[in-house]
Amino acid sequence: MTSTFDPLPGEVLPPDIAARVKAHHDELVALRRDLHAHPELSWAETRTTRLVHERLLAAGLRPRLLPGGTGLVCDVGTGPRVIGLRADLDALPIVDEKAVPYASTVPGACHACGHDVHTTALLGAGLVLAALADEGLLPGAARLIFQPAEESARSGALAVIAAGEAANLERIFALHCDPRTDVGRVGLRSGAITGSADQLLVRLHGPGGHTARPQLTADLVYALGKVVTELPAALSRRVDPRAALSVVWGRIGAGRVANAIPAEGEVEGTVRCLDAAAWHDAPALVESLVADIVSPYGVRAEVVYTRNVPPVENEATSIEMLAAAVRATEGPDAVVGTEQSLGGEDFAWYLEGVPGALARLGVSRPEVPLHERLDLHQGRFDADERAISVGARVLVGATFVALASF
Repeated sequence: MTSTFDPLPGEVLPPDIAARVKAHHDELVALRRDLHAHPELSWAETRTTRLVHERLLAAGLRPRLLPGGTGLVCDVGTGPRVIGLRADLDALPIVDEKAVPYASTVPGACHACGHDVHTTALLGAGLVLAALADEGLLPGAARLIFQPAEESARSGALAVIAAGEAANLERIFALHCDPRTDVGRVGLRSGAITGSADQLLVRLHGPGGHTARPQLTADLVYALGKVVTELPAALSRRVDPRAALSVVWGRIGAGRVANAIPAEGEVEGTVRCLDAAAWHDAPALVESLVADIVSPYGVRAEVVYTRNVPPVENEATSIEMLAAAVRATEGPDAVVGTEQSLGGEDFAWYLEGVPGALARLGVSRPEVPLHERLDLHQGRFDADERAISVGARVLVGATFVALASF
């Protein structure tokens, strides 16, 4: 893909972004620790929403709550071109295992994915953009999207889109914490960066019978074993390997005693993929393959395929814009490559209708060896809080670079 984007951020970025963000750093860290100590799960982010709402109001902005009262959006600046900046608000149902003053006070809930960092980085960017707009220095508009329920199968991104808040966006950007990347660096990748994350349940039905006479009934457990082993193998031969379409099982169950063939059994897992076209075709293909696999064994298959999120496919020009913004605000060595992940991210729903990109925000101290860094979704995960200001600067820079491209 050939891009017409001319990355000359030095000509379009205000020279004092760093100083403007620094002025808010202590406030942002304090807010991040407050959010970390009071995590809220998907669709319950009322306190988090209220704190962000109040701070935006204090800055002279006019945030608007999303339907349901969790999550909000806020426009900064004016003009026909609007750049979306998105952060997610929700925490995970995980026990916080850290011995820090700001550890979770909510039993069984923890910001183990860094959404508190995302939220405060976007708030910092919004405060800086608001001041620049007041001074007549913002050549367009930015929409701050504080989204609920990224961790829910009932995606908060879809709620934002249903409310019409993504309809007029020219581009959209987001950051996600990455413990594999040093603080001060930002990981970028064009194309697929995360995978789809769907759920699959295959339930088999048969007449049941005695294990001594399988020929007189349908051997349901044997057929279930065939589904477990043959469906992943068949997918690997029916789909381009570059799509990385895979099924991994997490639960299986059938029967209660050793000498009876059960009448019902089921297996459940996830379907992940790095290619949008393969993702769209996957449900029909999976159902067809399951039917073919069990047909010799006299059982009936019920396939429940539940959509979650498509893969995040970063648009090339948007990645170039992020790279230009990172180099201008963080230095020429701050841009690093990043690997693909089969983890799901509902930012993908925005990219179905708006060009944009998701970047990985480094949150680890450089002196910590890679093998000692805790992954996301762990109760002891924490972030180097310098990443908050890095994220704010990058989001401000990306807004200016994107607006200057028109």
